[in-house]
Amino acid sequence: MRELIINIRKLFTGEQDLLDAERILKKRSAETNDPELRRAAELQRRYRRRLVQQWTVLSAIAVLLVLILVISLIVHAVRSGSGSSSQEAAPVETAVPAEETESVPAAEETQAKLPVRTVTLSFVGDCTIGTDKNFNQSTSFNAYYEKNGGEYFLSAVKDIFAADDLTVVNMEGTFTTSNDRQDKKYAFKGDPSYVNVFTSASVEAANLANNHSKDYGAQSYDDTVKTLEDAGIISFGYETVKVTEAAGVKVGLTGVYELAKGIECAEDVKTNIAALKSQGAEVIVCVFHWGTERESTADSVQRELAHLAIDEGADIVIGHHPHVLQGIETYKDKTIAYSLGNFCFGGNKNPSDKDTVILQETFTVDNGTNTSETKLIPCSLSSSVDKNDYQPRVLEGEEGQRVLDKIEARSK
Repeated sequence: MRELIINIRKLFTGEQDLLDAERILKKRSAETNDPELRRAAELQRRYRRRLVQQWTVLSAIAVLLVLILVISLIVHAVRSGSGSSSQEAAPVETAVPAEETESVPAAEETQAKLPVRTVTLSFVGDCTIGTDKNFNQSTSFNAYYEKNGGEYFLSAVKDIFAADDLTVVNMEGTFTTSNDRQDKKYAFKGDPSYVNVFTSASVEAANLANNHSKDYGAQSYDDTVKTLEDAGIISFGYETVKVTEAAGVKVGLTGVYELAKGIECAEDVKTNIAALKSQGAEVIVCVFHWGTERESTADSVQRELAHLAIDEGADIVIGHHPHVLQGIETYKDKTIAYSLGNFCFGGNKNPSDKDTVILQETFTVDNGTNTSETKLIPCSLSSSVDKNDYQPRVLEGEEGQRVLDKIEARSK
């Protein structure tokens, strides 16, 4: 058998021819004492041995593959035989109740993979639901409330808010009866009953991290939180983060106040986003109150903090405070809206720039991977062009396109 294998090897490798050539070279080198012939004979020998070694390795691999194939065929035959036996014996076995056989795979499937889910969030700019006591009260937000009631203010956009899964506003002011007005140029408050402006229009969450949430002292902040929460509206901001479920998705909300700390609020960003992650948030919203009033371009601090938030795990960044629209950026496939401007704004009876927008972000959540699409709905903060009637409306046609073009220009 060994001789047969050697003969087969010589046949396929040409080893015999190489061996004959090697012998001839050795003989001639011995006769002539030529070093070149000796060197050629040695190289011939090495080549032949290397060829034999390669043949040996390939032969071993071939034998191993054949053994694996044979074993696989045997195992398959055994399993097929046992399967047939099981089928023949099945009629005499005791049946397992149907509910037990169905529950196991269902539980395993739930643990293995969650269904793909989508959730649509709407964001708007500054909402000052009230007025400053030093304003002309005849043209104030409060005067319109007394005349029209709370449902009047967001009536033109409530269908949009009702159709989404979560509407988030920046509550720039207080719901309080306190008279402890702080020593500042503008201080806003509305009676706690004014919260029905939000509840009548499907507003579900409000950021309080801004420069007007304590206009009537710390008590006014606490009053605002209580008023919102009692009305079923989520309040968040500063060190308070919230996780809520919308359309089967856990949405995390954090609000960061940049105006006092500047870039040093980066630690707040990291801490708050980490807290939301630890609470199981699947989509993380980071709201900033930042920038410079009436400035149409985001500054370097805004950009650095926005990128940091995304790097830390935020899925979208929303900005407020400049009172005008700023650009929108896509960073690592995440949306950053640097300023949404004003929206339902009791802080000015006739702003020169009434342009605003409803930003809707629809997230697709697929087992830890989030993708999103952005929709911009151009609006005016007033239904009147020559005054603020505190009733935001959607802009269509050329006017709507003008606002979208403005945002695009400021995004470059």
